[in-house]
Amino acid sequence: MSALPTKPASAPGGMPVQTPQQQMQQALQAAKMQEAMKLRMAIAENLRHIKRKYIVMSGKGGVGKSTVAVNLAAALAKEGKKVGLLDLDLTNPNVPLMLNLEDAKPGGQADQIIPVALGDNLLVMSTEFFLKGRDAPIIWRGPIKMNMIQQLLGNVAWGELDYLIIDLPPGTSDEPLTIAQMLRDADGVILVTTPQKVSVLDVQKSIGFARTMHLKVAGVIENMGAFACPHCHKTTDIFGKGGGDELSSEYGVPLLGKIPLDPAVVQAGEKGIPFVWRYPESATAEAFRAAIAEIRKKEG
Repeated sequence: MSALPTKPASAPGGMPVQTPQQQMQQALQAAKMQEAMKLRMAIAENLRHIKRKYIVMSGKGGVGKSTVAVNLAAALAKEGKKVGLLDLDLTNPNVPLMLNLEDAKPGGQADQIIPVALGDNLLVMSTEFFLKGRDAPIIWRGPIKMNMIQQLLGNVAWGELDYLIIDLPPGTSDEPLTIAQMLRDADGVILVTTPQKVSVLDVQKSIGFARTMHLKVAGVIENMGAFACPHCHKTTDIFGKGGGDELSSEYGVPLLGKIPLDPAVVQAGEKGIPFVWRYPESATAEAFRAAIAEIRKKEG
């Protein structure tokens, strides 16, 4: 007959006594918590001279999230604001391509990285700046990704900025989770969707993610909306319509704007010039500026 399990040893007074293994585990856990707190404090100190921080995210790739982030940052810089653009899409960092900065290299050292300047008002940082070539795949496991995120948040010398626009990887898994945990004081999350149902479904999850992480949702930008034929001027909803309105109505988040489906946006990005700089008088550029105006209304 097998022996019955015995009760844990107790100290005088009836309190259970921890085994050496339990004591070690508790000490390791306490050390991890202390290290995480020090890291959050270091990041907060590094970003304390930035007035506004906005996270741009989407539930899925292919909706033009980076295009929106680039043009929001460029439009703000054009207005004379001091702006930082941080590309944290670790797997596919496309911001340097869209700004013709693929051959650029940041300055400084590992503990004080100097971002790349574009014009007088825009500073840019991207993981691509640290890769060996534009074709080099990023084959990193979680700990390496987390270390890169921590360095880019804690060690980039932004200086005093009016805005920091942070381009997140798509989805709601490891990288967005880590970034959200480190940027709890962000001024808001800007969610990018396209009009069709499949994108709306994924952005619904992103709204839930932001709220679970106690991040304020600044609003939704519907990208790739109606296409206006340059010849007959007829408008066609190639990707459907109403996705942004549906999200706004169902989840109570502001609809910041609708960006038309404009082939010139693609062309400008591939040439490395922000669309709002290349075609500032266009209706699409005005749509980006209108979205910024909506964001500002809620800044107080």
